[in-house]
Amino acid sequence: MSEAVDWSGLAAQYGTPTYVYDGDWLVANLEALRSVLHPSLEVFFSLKSNPNRGVYDVLHSAGARAEVSSLAELRLVLEAGTDPSDVVFLGPGKSEQEITACVAAGIYAIVCESFAELELIDRTAAAHGVRQRVLLRVNPAFSIAGSRLTMGGKPRQFGIDEAALLEAGPTLAAFQHADVAGIQVYLGTRILDADVIVKNTAYILDIAERVAQATGIRLDAVDIGGGLGVPYFEGEGDLDTTALAKDLNPLLDRFASAHPGTRLMMESGRYLTALGGTYLMRVRYTKQSMGENFAVADGGTHHHMAAVGIGSFVKRNFPIGLLSREAPPDEAPGPWNVAGPLCTPNDTIAKGAALPELRPGDLIGVLRSGAYGPSASPVYFLSHGYPAEVVLLRGRSYLVRSRDTAEDILAKQATHPELRQAGRRG
Repeated sequence: MSEAVDWSGLAAQYGTPTYVYDGDWLVANLEALRSVLHPSLEVFFSLKSNPNRGVYDVLHSAGARAEVSSLAELRLVLEAGTDPSDVVFLGPGKSEQEITACVAAGIYAIVCESFAELELIDRTAAAHGVRQRVLLRVNPAFSIAGSRLTMGGKPRQFGIDEAALLEAGPTLAAFQHADVAGIQVYLGTRILDADVIVKNTAYILDIAERVAQATGIRLDAVDIGGGLGVPYFEGEGDLDTTALAKDLNPLLDRFASAHPGTRLMMESGRYLTALGGTYLMRVRYTKQSMGENFAVADGGTHHHMAAVGIGSFVKRNFPIGLLSREAPPDEAPGPWNVAGPLCTPNDTIAKGAALPELRPGDLIGVLRSGAYGPSASPVYFLSHGYPAEVVLLRGRSYLVRSRDTAEDILAKQATHPELRQAGRRG
């Protein structure tokens, strides 16, 4: 995120709490990643990490393909002008409506996660008189240590067990309308060690060849997943993409040479957006409680659930800072608890964070917040609704999602005369 942002001006124009995304950074970060990776490796943006249309428009304009996991995400990327040949659809519990939409749109591939789903895809494609390309999601027999969240190698709802695929034999290639022609594997997320990603990829490429040999399917595509991590907490360092490329690119080059017709894909969500976003809040009140400093802000964990420590046994603070003014140079930062407006003690954005003396009206920002923000949070808790979202690009700001109002939230609710009479007798 650029250091030259006029945070006070943004707060005055769009209000708070607001998510602010640096579009220039998003473009530069994607271009930097693509510049070091093997040229045959295509980057698919995982919309689950940030499904905002403005964010996707920026990344798509810079060359990102689309990996989607819902009907809304599919419609978003198609309405944004994405070529269907650059779209893949993932998810362990796809509905018949979602599969039908994929087939009707002619997307590149549906990533299939069970044999029953494969049969549904085959029936749906038959009803449309087409063959739909399918990539099989493999749940590997084991996982490689180094992921913050392991997605494979254990009993999972994701994918088909490696052993089951190898045992399936030629039946996988026998479907008339489900064109099984590749695999996808996602072994973990938030990986900061380049060597782990290389080992994961080597294993995935080996699985691809073994599955193709055992079943007779084509390898139109191999999706190596992703899991590129970003550091949030003390003691964590940036993923070294130069070191990653040094060992990953020769591996991909050998596979591409052996399989010149195979499309190589990498999914990336968090890595592409996290560091480009800031959750901007305004302090409403400050107080002391039993010797501890509290700043109560207008934003909270209903917009930023990741900051409450979900997925971690030990609560650690996301980077957070005072944005609206410079602290006096002689003022030592003190420990502050930053809480939101919710009626729960869990609504604590930061605990014991080193911040200057905070005052009502100050603007504070949770940094590295461009991924898994409002879309991964209980935004309707206490009926607050979604925050505003803004993209900065080339010196201008663009409102890419308006803030929910009370009217927005109440408009979808309905009342009936009978319900209003329920407690009356006689």
